Amino acid sequence: MTNSINEIPNVQVMFVIGSNTTEAHPVIGTKMKQALARGAKLIVADPRRIELADRADVWMRLRPGTDIPLINGIMNIILEKGWADQKFIEERTEGFDTFVENLKKFSPEAVSKITGVPVEQMVEAAQMYATAERAQIFYTLGITEHTCGTDNVMSLANLSLLTGNIGKESSGVNPLRGQNNVQGACDMGALPTDYPGYQKVSSATARVKFQEAWGVPLNPNPGFKIPDMFESALEKNLRAMYVFGEDPILTDADANHVRKGLQALDFLVVQDIFMSETAQLADVILPGTSFAEKTGTFTNTERRVQMVNQAIEPIGNTKVDWKIICEIATRMGYPFTYESTAEVMQEIASLTPSYAGISHARLGQKGLQWPVPNAEHPGTKFLHEGQFSRGKGLFRSIAYQLPDELPDEEYPFLLSTGRKLSHYNIMTRNSEALEAYSPEEYAELNPKDADRLKVEDGGKVKVASRRGELETKVRVTDRVPAGMIFMTLHYKESPTNVLTNGAYDKVTKTYEYKVCGVKVERA
Repeated sequence: MTNSINEIPNVQVMFVIGSNTTEAHPVIGTKMKQALARGAKLIVADPRRIELADRADVWMRLRPGTDIPLINGIMNIILEKGWADQKFIEERTEGFDTFVENLKKFSPEAVSKITGVPVEQMVEAAQMYATAERAQIFYTLGITEHTCGTDNVMSLANLSLLTGNIGKESSGVNPLRGQNNVQGACDMGALPTDYPGYQKVSSATARVKFQEAWGVPLNPNPGFKIPDMFESALEKNLRAMYVFGEDPILTDADANHVRKGLQALDFLVVQDIFMSETAQLADVILPGTSFAEKTGTFTNTERRVQMVNQAIEPIGNTKVDWKIICEIATRMGYPFTYESTAEVMQEIASLTPSYAGISHARLGQKGLQWPVPNAEHPGTKFLHEGQFSRGKGLFRSIAYQLPDELPDEEYPFLLSTGRKLSHYNIMTRNSEALEAYSPEEYAELNPKDADRLKVEDGGKVKVASRRGELETKVRVTDRVPAGMIFMTLHYKESPTNVLTNGAYDKVTKTYEYKVCGVKVERA
C-alpha cells in the first residue's frame, strides 16, 4: 500500500476494483464506510453485486477477465476530455508518448463491447476519479489472480500516474494484502527471487552482503515459485518440501495436481497449529504455535510493523516456531544461536534498509511503517512523496489478454472464486462459533440459471471442470450474473480448487483463480 489505513476516511474518491473489501478486509471496509459518511464518492468495478456495489456512485459490472480494457478505456477518456495531470506527467514520469499510442486502440465504444460496461458509466467514473484532489485505488486478488495479473496491476499504476493521484496523502494505489503477515513474509525474503527487503538474489552486491553476514556461500539462482515446485516434484527434480503455516491442497489451484506433486516427494514436513489436509500427507509434523503463544512482529497491509507479545505458554507439546527453525538449522550443521526474537530483529535491521531503524524497544511504544531508515526516523505514512524509488514513474503500454480458459459448449459456466465474511481462508473453520454460523458452502447461482437447471435455493448441484468435480449447495441470487457461479475456498467438503485452473501469471506465477470454465448440473 502506498498509503495508510487511517488516510481512507479523508479520501474524496475511492476506486475499488477486484476487491470485495467489506467481506475480505472488513476493517478497511469499515474505513471506506466512514469515508462515504463524510461525503466521499465510490466507484466499484466488479462482476458481482458485492455490498460496496450497492453503496457505489458508479458500479461497473464488467465481464470477468476484462480489467485491462476497462482501465485502458477509462484512461482513453481521461486523455480525450483533458482530465490528465499534465504537470505531474511532465515532471515525474517517462514513457508517456508510447503509452498514449497504445491507448488509442481502446476507444470507449470498443471497450464497452469487450467489458459489457456502458460508455456513460466509464465517462462518469473517469471524471470522478481524475478530477478529484484526493483519490485512492484499492485492489486485491480480483486483480492479481489472473494470467495477466501483473499487467492488471501495471494498468492501475498507469491510471494513478496519468492523474497525479499518487505520492500524496489520501492519494495512491493500495493493494490489500490477503493475510495478516503476507507483507511481513515477503519483506523477510519469503520469495524465491529475493533476500529480505526485496534485495535481489541475482544481485552480486546483495549476495556478497548476505554471504558476509551469514558466513556461507549463497546460490545466485532464484528458487522455484509455487507452480514450479509441484511440477518439479513430479519430475523428481524437487525431492523434499517444508510447508509452514500453509495448506496448498485446499488453497492452491488445480488441487488434484498439487496433491500428486506432494505425494511424489521423498519427504514432506508440515509445521502448523492444526491438522490440515496437507499435514495428513506429511512424513513429519512439527506442532507450531499461534500468535498468542509467541513474541515477535507482524507487518500488516499498510507496511506497519507491530509487536505481538506472548500471552500464554505454548500448549501441549508445541514449540515456538522460531525455536523449531533454530533447532533444525543447528542439527543440520549451521548453529542458530539467537537468544530471543529481539536479537533476530537486530539482525533484520542490520541487513534490511527499510527496517534499519526498527527494534523491539521502539515497537513496544507503537508500530512503525517502513521504510524506517534509522533509529530516529518516525516511519513513512505514505510512499513516493516528491520522487519514486526508480526516479521517474514509468508508463507501461499494456495489451488486452484473454483468460487462459473461458466457458465453451462443454463447460458453459464461468467459475470465479473468493472469500466470504464469516470465514477467512481455511483456518477459521476451527472456530466453533464461526463453524456453527457458517458450516457449509453455498455457491452463488443466478435465478435464470437456477430455473433452467431446476434447482431451488439450498438445493445441491454438481460442478465439474476439466480437472475435477464436486457437489455443493447453492444460494440463488442476482449477486452473480447469468452464466456465472461463485464459490469460496473455505470448505474441504466442497474443495473448490479441484476445479480451478492451474494456469498462472507469467511474472508472479499467481494462479488464475478468478476465471475458468465449468459445467453445472442438478445433483
